[in-house]
Amino acid sequence: MQSSLQITYAAYSNKGVKNINQDFCDIFIPKEPFLTTKGIALCMADGISSSSVSQEASQVSVQSFLEDYYCTSEAWSVKNSVMKVMHATNSWLYAKNRENQYHYEKDSGFVCTFTGLVLKSTTAHLFHVGDIRIYRLRGNSLEQLTTDHRTWISKDKSYLARAMGIDSVIHSDYEAFSLEKGDVFLLMTDGVYEFIELNGLIDMLQASQDDFNDIAKEIIHKAMQNGSDDNLTLQILRVDNLPKKEANEIQNEIYEKPIPEFLNEGDLFDGFEVLSVLHTNSRSHVYLVKEIHSAEKMVLKTPAHTRRDDMAYLESFLLEDWIAKRIDNKHVLKACEIDRPKNYLYILTHHIKGETLTQWMRDNPNPTLQEVRGIVRQIAKGLQAFHSLEMVHQDLRPENILINKDGVVTLLDFGSTKVEGILEIDSFNTQHHLQGTVLYSAPEYFLEEEGTAKSDIFSLAVIIYQMLSGDFPYGTNVAKSTTKSAQNRLKYQPLIYKNIKVPQWFEEALKKALSINVHNRYGLLSEFMHDLEKPNKNLIHHRKPAIMQKDPVLFWQSLAILLGLSHLIVYWLNHAA
Repeated sequence: MQSSLQITYAAYSNKGVKNINQDFCDIFIPKEPFLTTKGIALCMADGISSSSVSQEASQVSVQSFLEDYYCTSEAWSVKNSVMKVMHATNSWLYAKNRENQYHYEKDSGFVCTFTGLVLKSTTAHLFHVGDIRIYRLRGNSLEQLTTDHRTWISKDKSYLARAMGIDSVIHSDYEAFSLEKGDVFLLMTDGVYEFIELNGLIDMLQASQDDFNDIAKEIIHKAMQNGSDDNLTLQILRVDNLPKKEANEIQNEIYEKPIPEFLNEGDLFDGFEVLSVLHTNSRSHVYLVKEIHSAEKMVLKTPAHTRRDDMAYLESFLLEDWIAKRIDNKHVLKACEIDRPKNYLYILTHHIKGETLTQWMRDNPNPTLQEVRGIVRQIAKGLQAFHSLEMVHQDLRPENILINKDGVVTLLDFGSTKVEGILEIDSFNTQHHLQGTVLYSAPEYFLEEEGTAKSDIFSLAVIIYQMLSGDFPYGTNVAKSTTKSAQNRLKYQPLIYKNIKVPQWFEEALKKALSINVHNRYGLLSEFMHDLEKPNKNLIHHRKPAIMQKDPVLFWQSLAILLGLSHLIVYWLNHAA
């Protein structure tokens, strides 16, 4: 028998007496190398009955868990990877509830319980929020591995104490324990375990060697016959074979994989040939490489060796890889996958031929409004992909925007990106974000406040202003203003002052996005983009612009004429007297 993790699995779900099934469950069994590096993941979610949309929360929680977990870095521990995925999913559900009428009616919103199990090598990792249960049958002993997160207010009445989507932060139970060949795990919702004789499960499971599908259906049907009044979902997994235990299995952290030394053109490294050095600084090194096996060109990025002891930076570095795998958008740089384990700490992305927006602005110092809009629309589409997943890019600037020969725009560099719900790296993100990018940073960063989607909107508006004028809306003064009083003294310089003629309604939209006060900016990127395309009458204030703002040249010419006439009149009056 092969020395690899092998299982037998079955699942069955039934809506029972309910009109719809608000449960959701699934499993993912990857091929190598992910079977070894990430393991097998299965999970279950149970939407709360008081909500008409909780089935959506269940489906999102399960699908996000199984998709996003396998996008996390191999260098992260299972616990670190799953906790990040669960926090990100919870933040998305919580944001959905806040956007809708469910903000004050949590029992009617996108809320569900969630329980997951990851089997990696010879260890099982359990994650649990709510009242789904996991049982383990080992030999003749059936043991409940989870604790119901319910608060009892009387002998017969209780309420759910923890769930996905209820609060901005979740508190998940975690436990890791060794696997043994023959272990059987059962995941079931309360619609099953409250209406089944658990001791009878032992005989049923031991009597069936391979056909768990029939057993799963039989268990569900027995619970229904016993009067189950809820949805019923059951997963059964048996461990058939285990790999050899890895020596470093317990310690699977960032420092597990070494950081490579600086690479030079022509070097062979971990199955790649270095074609050229694209970029290097004190934080990272970026290379154009060719995979020797496939001859495919990729971009390989490594942490600088001097950062080997900077855990906050390394955490952010690996998060960048996860984000690139998680976002699927034409205008966001995609990560590359290889079919073998990595022996060093690095990330791979697609190689895109093109020029940065910085270079484009040098080559096009006087672009038309139509050209600017064409580029900005694409930037916004990429940025929206971040915002829809509760992420803030935080480092939007021309150097991180690439335009290929066909005019397609791609956003790069996610090292400063904040993922809502993942708080442990925020302090690093703030510091890193302000290194070399201050001209595009939103004012709130300089007050040491948290960045939001509105911060990205500000950065995009700065880029638009620069594309049109070659300058910045507040000069270089934003970065110097580290108090609210200093920021209140900043004055927006209209494009018309720089002799850049754009429609007044366009200028007003740009001015709103560039508001120093974050509360005065657009709340949604889509609203900003709409107002850059079509006039928003609410921004024009139903007044005609002053002649100085509308045509400053004409204003100064008129003023000079008036001054000249006044001097002539004074001269005539003095001599007439």
